[in-house]
Amino acid sequence: MSRTLSRRKFLALAGAGAAGASLLGTTACDITKANDGKMNVVLVILDSLRRDHVGAYGNGWIQTPTLDMLAGESLRFTRPYSESYPTIPARRAIHTGIRTFPFRNWIPQRDDSVKLYGWQRIPENQTTLAEVLVEAGYETMLVTDTEHEWKPSMNFQRGFKVFDFIRGQTTDHYRPYYAAPRDEVSTGLLKGNPAAMEYQLSQYFANNVGRRSEADWLSPQVFTRGSEFLEISKTGKPFFLVVDSYDPHEPWDPPEHYLKLYSDGPFEGKEPYWPLYGDSSYLTEREIQRLRTRYAAEVTMVDRWLGRFLNRMDELGLFENTLLLLISDHGVGLAEHGATGKPAYALWPEITDTIFLIRHPDGAGSGETSDYYASTHDVAPTILSALGIEHPEGMEGQNLLPILDGNKPDDARPYFTAAYDNYVWARDDRYAMFSRNDFQEPKLYDLVHDPLMNNNIYGSKPDVARHMFQDYIIKDAGGPLPNYDV
Repeated sequence: MSRTLSRRKFLALAGAGAAGASLLGTTACDITKANDGKMNVVLVILDSLRRDHVGAYGNGWIQTPTLDMLAGESLRFTRPYSESYPTIPARRAIHTGIRTFPFRNWIPQRDDSVKLYGWQRIPENQTTLAEVLVEAGYETMLVTDTEHEWKPSMNFQRGFKVFDFIRGQTTDHYRPYYAAPRDEVSTGLLKGNPAAMEYQLSQYFANNVGRRSEADWLSPQVFTRGSEFLEISKTGKPFFLVVDSYDPHEPWDPPEHYLKLYSDGPFEGKEPYWPLYGDSSYLTEREIQRLRTRYAAEVTMVDRWLGRFLNRMDELGLFENTLLLLISDHGVGLAEHGATGKPAYALWPEITDTIFLIRHPDGAGSGETSDYYASTHDVAPTILSALGIEHPEGMEGQNLLPILDGNKPDDARPYFTAAYDNYVWARDDRYAMFSRNDFQEPKLYDLVHDPLMNNNIYGSKPDVARHMFQDYIIKDAGGPLPNYDV
């Protein structure tokens, strides 16, 4: 089976032209004739994209036509999770195929203000996927605006012949924060922690002074540069391209026309561009509603520019010989459980539930779903297996390719575990639980009757939670969990 992407109509912002459209055609092409028989690989990473905000995953009101159609062409995992959260631990696993949990030998980064367990550089003794592929003769390219990655000591550029970090996200010290237009900063909601919020907004708006069109926003810049990198395909050399968009991570300030898609009327208050990480009680109900509007608008903007990137792949004829994977690293709380942002204690679905799509050029798994607990550390071994390249020693993730053909991976995974800072999480087919590393503050939920995890039943079933902690989390950790005095 061979496929080509249809042309630009599916890129319409609000879904016009998308309904009923398909990314697939029926043009035949022998992929073994391209790049000396080697497949290309494109990996797209989206930060903070919630599973429940994508149409293909059941959302009926947010407009994500590109993601929805791509899901229709892909194997869609219905229960994917990052093995560790948030941004940097998740990406370490993506790039190495090695779990970061249980955060042993963790060393806080001297040049990074984030001091979460597991938040550190890719260790020097771990081989990255890009390093393996460059040795195999691939052109390797990375473009990202994820500010935490671009620090050289973090090692995320290792193995990439070409890499570009788009500057200006969040509190990246890109321009003097006092250069921010005060009229823009003054529009932001500063409740909760006024001094910190004013500084963050000042740095962000200073970083992005002079935007003239939508193309100047950061996610559009990332996908545009990724489209330019695709030109390497004209050389006939096989390539590995990572396009890593920090959006829809906060702050949420998309162009106005995206907000109008979800606004229920004029908003007269200060704009909640940036949620606090913690208790949401500082927000009024109207402010929570506006926060959700802003996040939804940001998601749709990212979806549109992802569509432009995919259209360029189509123009270059790359869908016939390119393996495409798309994954998100975590979600974000929008006050569903009384928390906003991504506090480590709030391991409810809005933060833990991610998306994971694999589109194979020969159509394997197209339009199918799998409830396998696919994760971040499965990305590298799956890519290497698809290319017939031996895995480096120590790679722990699973090759997911058998699932595309209706088979099972070697690891059955009847349960899954994850971690975020000093909190741990586990689930199986019936229950989900999370607690601190020492099993303090335990919470337990019956996923059959309470899939959104609103009713903590730990008080009536403490033995179930303790079983999951001991037999899932501690077992996977290989012993007691580390505790660090930060």
